[in-house]
Amino acid sequence: MNSNQPHVLCVNPWIHDFAAFDFWAKPLGLLQIAALLRKYEINVSFIDCVDRFHPGQLKKGEPKLLPDGRGPYRKTVIDLPCVFDGKEVLKTYSRYGIDPDWFIQDLKTLKNNGGPDLIFVTSLMTYWAYGVKETISIIKEIFPETPLVLGGIYASLCTDHAKKHSQADLIVSGSGFKDLNRIIKQYTQFDMGFDCHDNDFKFFENLPYPAYDMLSKITYIPLLTSMGCPFNCDYCASSYLVPKFFQRSPESVFKEIEYWYYKYKIKNFVFYDDALLINGEDHAFVLFEKIINSGMQPFFHTPNALHIREISKKAAKLMYDAGFKTIRLGLETADFNNRSFDKKVKEIEFYCAIDNLKKAGFKKSDMGAYLLCGLPGQSFSEVEDSFLKVKKCGINPTLAYYTPIPHTKMWEKAKQNSKYDLELDPVFSNNTLFPCSFDKNMTKQIARIKNL
Repeated sequence: MNSNQPHVLCVNPWIHDFAAFDFWAKPLGLLQIAALLRKYEINVSFIDCVDRFHPGQLKKGEPKLLPDGRGPYRKTVIDLPCVFDGKEVLKTYSRYGIDPDWFIQDLKTLKNNGGPDLIFVTSLMTYWAYGVKETISIIKEIFPETPLVLGGIYASLCTDHAKKHSQADLIVSGSGFKDLNRIIKQYTQFDMGFDCHDNDFKFFENLPYPAYDMLSKITYIPLLTSMGCPFNCDYCASSYLVPKFFQRSPESVFKEIEYWYYKYKIKNFVFYDDALLINGEDHAFVLFEKIINSGMQPFFHTPNALHIREISKKAAKLMYDAGFKTIRLGLETADFNNRSFDKKVKEIEFYCAIDNLKKAGFKKSDMGAYLLCGLPGQSFSEVEDSFLKVKKCGINPTLAYYTPIPHTKMWEKAKQNSKYDLELDPVFSNNTLFPCSFDKNMTKQIARIKNL
């Protein structure tokens, strides 16, 4: 560690939720910032509060690891937030991640070595706010005088709530890159010598690879080949978080895959893109062809879903030959006569896409279609009809429970149709609670459908 340079601690906080599993989830934005700081020779430390391979966990036995890199988090049952007092919640609330004593010890070790000059904490789901709060409260106990900056999705979508409750000294909304040098100068007097704007495509194209090497164990690599989304669906906040849509060059993405594949022997790659196949001829198809011709044999997964209308015969064949193993389609509903919340796909496009995928070689176990469940005013019969229609097509229907999100077109309707005060606390937006459904038998009905 260079004693002449500032020291920044980056922290990925705990998850507080009714259910959580590592479905290829990593703090990509925070690790991009960590990599950029290292590029300018700033000392960087990283603590991952949901580290499945933390040394404390390894002492208790090797954690379960699926072939695709996923696995369960360590789970500890905790009390419900006090905002649920007087409300009937027949679910167990838990902290997902490392033991608090391990976290405290990691922080004290850093303190014994001089401690950080500045602390960055990220945030993901809005309804994980209590995990963020607990993480920051413990950091503040060990480093009460060290400035702490909170960014990420929760900080961007629920900025006022984060300012009031998180205990962070500064809340940053958006990507964080545009504010990074200013923040570093403000708190450490170190000038990295760059300025970034939200539409500075060249800056994002030339970012160093995220600092995945700081993880205890790399079991998969998230990839981001584009920023933003050209669509503006009523239920999604992508266009609010990243107003401009742009794509990296296929060559730069290919080099990143090569880097992790050969240097770290990584086989599983996960596309975080909201619009991977858009402009396919100039973007994704070029990338897939490079992968096919490279001799590498990686596996690719698309948990964020693919746009169905973009799955032509060529697209399906290239994905199959490139090594795609998990195909998720952003269908949302099979009621094609009532798609008021998005205009992404027509019925004929859906059936053509499935046919193209099957002819390319994909099996039923490889393919799934997301179906939104629990939308404001949505009837359960619509969900069931969509489920059966998708199942009949020979692919797996996958229920995606609706989360009310501030700054989306559907937010006002969600507030009007919710049994909770969504403005009061983001925890009430937790999709496990079906916040916009008043059907007390919702859990039983979903279990019945899944048994189909």
